[in-house]
Amino acid sequence: MKANDPQIDDQGRLRHFLTISGLNQQLLTEILDTAESFAGVTEQTVKKVPLLRGKTIVNLFFEASTRTRTTFELAAKRLSADVLNINITQSSAAKGETLLDTLRNIEAMHVDMFIVRHADSGAAHFIASNVAPHTSVINAGDGRHSHPTQAMLDMFTIRRTKGPDFGRLRVAIVGDVMHSRVARSQIHALNVLNTGEVRIVAPKTLIPAYAESLGTRIFHDLRTGIQDADVIIMLRLQHERMKGALLPSEHEYYELFGLTEKKLASANPDAIVMHPGPINRGVEMDSEVADGPRSVILQQVSHGIAVRMAIMSMAMRSQQDGGE
Repeated sequence: MKANDPQIDDQGRLRHFLTISGLNQQLLTEILDTAESFAGVTEQTVKKVPLLRGKTIVNLFFEASTRTRTTFELAAKRLSADVLNINITQSSAAKGETLLDTLRNIEAMHVDMFIVRHADSGAAHFIASNVAPHTSVINAGDGRHSHPTQAMLDMFTIRRTKGPDFGRLRVAIVGDVMHSRVARSQIHALNVLNTGEVRIVAPKTLIPAYAESLGTRIFHDLRTGIQDADVIIMLRLQHERMKGALLPSEHEYYELFGLTEKKLASANPDAIVMHPGPINRGVEMDSEVADGPRSVILQQVSHGIAVRMAIMSMAMRSQQDGGE
């Protein structure tokens, strides 16, 4: 891991979780193993463990979200923490209050953790560099930069379906890599876990210039790109982050890069199909694939709770042990 990485405390444990970049295989595996221990909690009659009883966690979301915010809230409550959801559109930030002032005012309420989603890349890092020593920050997505908890729940879904040996897998990430913070985090995680082959499949206009330096193979044809793949991760077209006409039309994109059962035949027979959501049906894939037997999209959502429980408990453990 990087020297002086703000995510890691003096004992090498997780303090913040801001990005996959710089973290090592041992720590990612610890997150996955810890998530496995929490996976059974949702099947219990009482879906709670007392690990974070008495702790206060704040969901600070400056962007709209359904899956991420609700799974973070459920994860915190299942760890027995108190949860505060801040509606930014109705907060003082909407009146011009700065991000730092918003942070300071909430921090004065003696909270223990911030879950942050923000449209600006680096916002979570900024907050982490300004919080009190006893406070942790989890990045729930910042601009185009990073979405590390989504990447880890995707890794957990892959491991649960395909087993722990990532080295034998071919993984194809399909779609708008250019604007996807999820894709960046997935690529970093897959490489840290020594995945056999990581592919990017997309039109040239949706592939970042530095893609090859990330340790990926690049394809511009869907059937070729997913040939013999074990895992196919479809990405949403990020229209809100696009500038200019990068695509002729959604219809043409679907014809060339939309996943159908016919195109899926190029992949391995037991290949799984993933999507971080929300899905644009008839654009990124058709409903037959999204709802089909090889789709693990809903499992991703379920696994998100266990993975976020793992990350929150690990970060809070660093706080608790450090204060003893």
